[in-house]
Amino acid sequence: MRYSPLPMNSPSDPALTAAWPPARLEPGRVRAITLDLDDTLWPIWPTIARAEAVMQAWLAAQAPATAALCLQPGVLRGTRERIGRDRPDLAHDLSALRRETVRCLLLQAGDDPVLAEPAFEVFFAERQRVELFDDALPALSWLSARYPVVALSNGNADLQRVGIAEYFHAAIGAREFGVGKPDPRIFHAAADAAGVPAHAVLHIGDDAHLDALGALEAGMQAAWVNRGAHDWPHEPRRPHVTLSDLCKLVDLLGQVAP
Repeated sequence: MRYSPLPMNSPSDPALTAAWPPARLEPGRVRAITLDLDDTLWPIWPTIARAEAVMQAWLAAQAPATAALCLQPGVLRGTRERIGRDRPDLAHDLSALRRETVRCLLLQAGDDPVLAEPAFEVFFAERQRVELFDDALPALSWLSARYPVVALSNGNADLQRVGIAEYFHAAIGAREFGVGKPDPRIFHAAADAAGVPAHAVLHIGDDAHLDALGALEAGMQAAWVNRGAHDWPHEPRRPHVTLSDLCKLVDLLGQVAP
């Protein structure tokens, strides 16, 4: 089922500023956790670069003309961007978008487009071989022992194949739901999956707009994972807590969690 996106309030709207008091984390309110994956639990771009290199090597053996085409500057990115514009139905399905990109490149190079599926599978298998941040597993173990934890992602990581499914009560993805973060409805769906109202959820994620501001708009508490010491870009709204790593959050929640 597909949904039309809802507009988000502008964080600079002066009419709303007075309704936004300074945010402070209230650990006692937290009854469930929603958690972003890419760049929150592992760095995504080294993973994608490695997966693309593995797929490129596979294409070099199975479809050399396509492999040569992919090496031309701007071809891979340009094709993916064009398909994104031409196929808005794929906006929330990164797997389908990449698969269609490979199919179009195979056709352009004169290779068999049937190879798009196995080429994508080579990429996708490597994409699941992530290298977790050092704090990720200790935090997941602690959080999942105390709260229902729901994965909430716009990406296409597979928790089973990554090897961390045991820590999650449920998973909500943009591809399956039909809209992605920051739309409030996907946050509310994650709260429903956890069995609690949105105001009882703490959402944790690295993206200031998609994760932190999206969670605030959905009525949740927001923990912004800011590993790179970036400036917060959405004044006057603020996340309830800013973290350099997930262990800091465990310390905060540990003051009230059993």
